[in-house]
Amino acid sequence: MKIAYRIVALISFLFLVSASTPAQQQQAKKPRASQKASVSQRIGLQTDIKIDYSRPGVKGRKIWGDLVPYGLAPGNKSSDNKPYPWRGGANENTTIEFSTNVLVEGNKLPAGKYSLHFIPSETSWVVVFNKNSSQWGSYKYSQQDDALRVTVTPVKAPFEEWLTYGFDNITDNSTTAYLHWAELKVPFKISIE
Repeated sequence: MKIAYRIVALISFLFLVSASTPAQQQQAKKPRASQKASVSQRIGLQTDIKIDYSRPGVKGRKIWGDLVPYGLAPGNKSSDNKPYPWRGGANENTTIEFSTNVLVEGNKLPAGKYSLHFIPSETSWVVVFNKNSSQWGSYKYSQQDDALRVTVTPVKAPFEEWLTYGFDNITDNSTTAYLHWAELKVPFKISIE
């Protein structure tokens, strides 16, 4: 009798555990608030450009100068104890990868994968290509690992709810990559020699 009771109790327990597991797994598998995305473009014969990022939404918030502060992020310190730039997205850092050497705004940048960071202001933005492409966000950012910094001018654009990267002005040997979010677009020209 005790064995039969134990078997029934064990089967009941296993049934309850298996019945609750899919519900728990479903809760654990909720989509991220800022979904992952990527965009790529080829220029020339073999220069591939790929940007991987996460897409936060505006969600009624003031973005520029508020959620994303102008200048370096105040109160936050990077690994070299300095305020750090914005990661250009959400979650993991945004990365940009080049299959060959390129020119960004006329400045040489070797082939490779870089984390992409920004130092925004109302009139100009610094676009930072950092050699540490595996960090989370900009929290471990170190300026010593910068491969290149360029200054560009943001432009007004139609409202975009979800942060987006893309490519415009495509020619045989160049394109203009951009970040577009809220009512602002930040372009930076990429070309090959």
